[in-house]
Amino acid sequence: MNSDSIEESRQQRIEIDRAARWPVGVFIGSSIFWLVFGSLLALAASIKLHDPEFLSENPWLTFGRVRPAHLNAVAYGWLSTVGIGIGLWILSRLCRAPIQDHRSLTLAAILWNVGNAVGTWGILRGDSTAVEWLEYPAYAAPFLLVSFTFVMMAGVSLIRRRPPGHIYISQWYVMAAFFWFPALYFTAHGLLVLAPVQAPAQPPINWWYAHNVLGLWFTPIALAAAYYLIPKIIGKPIHSYYLSAIGFWSLAFFYAWNGMHHLIGGPFPAWMITASVVASIMMVVPVVTVAINHHMTMRGHFKDLIYSPTLRFVVFGSMSYTLVSLQGSLAAIRSMNYITHFTHYTIAHAHLGAYAFASMIFFGATYYIMPRLLGAEWPSRFLIRVHFWGSALGIIIYFLGLSYGGVLQGIELNRNTTPILEIVQITLPYLKSRTIGGSLMTIGHIAFAISFVWILFARRSEDSEPTLFARRRTLPANS
Repeated sequence: MNSDSIEESRQQRIEIDRAARWPVGVFIGSSIFWLVFGSLLALAASIKLHDPEFLSENPWLTFGRVRPAHLNAVAYGWLSTVGIGIGLWILSRLCRAPIQDHRSLTLAAILWNVGNAVGTWGILRGDSTAVEWLEYPAYAAPFLLVSFTFVMMAGVSLIRRRPPGHIYISQWYVMAAFFWFPALYFTAHGLLVLAPVQAPAQPPINWWYAHNVLGLWFTPIALAAAYYLIPKIIGKPIHSYYLSAIGFWSLAFFYAWNGMHHLIGGPFPAWMITASVVASIMMVVPVVTVAINHHMTMRGHFKDLIYSPTLRFVVFGSMSYTLVSLQGSLAAIRSMNYITHFTHYTIAHAHLGAYAFASMIFFGATYYIMPRLLGAEWPSRFLIRVHFWGSALGIIIYFLGLSYGGVLQGIELNRNTTPILEIVQITLPYLKSRTIGGSLMTIGHIAFAISFVWILFARRSEDSEPTLFARRRTLPANS
């Protein structure tokens, strides 16, 4: 590629980023508010597990309200909001088409946040639906529906305006997620909240949704970001396009059957449970293909983790994807499920997926995207290090403590002879480790929020040493 073509490509990227500045910036910026707010709710809920009197005098802050408020604030306020922003930016970049409908997308971001605010307020005031992962009261859903309609229209518009030719794997993942999520959310919301089906059908629907909101909404966006950012930063194409296609289609085929293994032992048809167990084990196929693809792409470039904060977060998240998925396949086996079901082990597993995998990749993507939207560099490498190590050490402590404690809890529960209060005493040290890990993660999130506010007011400096990649490389500054 000659110098004129390189400059033309650079100018095109700058134009695309400038067009994405408001809609993508509002989605990402507001998601950080929900991240910090959700983290504080999580800390309160965690402390209550080993100190029940904490904040007990306020009915709005009882465990039964704080915990679902945290779950939904993080799932829809943080993960979904930042995922929409990242997905739109990736589509715009790969389609080489600037976002045209700035006003409708900015309105979508506002409506999405209004829906989250109304839903969280409803939970805290006692209007929760009591359906896990769908606790937002019914009056919050219209805001989310209208908002996501605009998002889908923008995604389709970008795909239609792309130049003819190759479709990148990241585009597959983002567009699939943009269609899968509304189908999942509004189907489950309709059948469980608006017009509830008969009681025996509700648990399968609930677990179908709860499992697939991670696997067919957060996961595709996170994998799209990893597939885009890893090659972009190290300046090397993805190892195998064919492996990435196998990973996509096997995820699409097998993951939709997941979730029913959470109902092992319940009064449900055996074929339904068995099909879900088999599908969970078959998830090894997309997981291994993605792991091989990412590892082979990174081979010879692992030293770059020292220099690129984006790469550190994304690679950490990609490795966690392999771990959480293999752990999920193991936990679906009946003999293992018999021990871990109804224990803190399940909570550890959920956080390994939603946080160690999806959130860490979204952190890395944010560190890459915002300087390109704003034309300014992150002001403090120190705050980025605090964020990474707070998040990484926090989730490791959180996961290990609850996993080990959950296994002990399951073993004691299955003895049928240990008094329940003794089992509670056994788990207390591990519940305290949960609070320690959550505190470290919250410190990281506060550092992240400070960095974000700081970069909004930072001045562009062409000759400063970049914090995104702290050594000179051949990649253009706005790559």
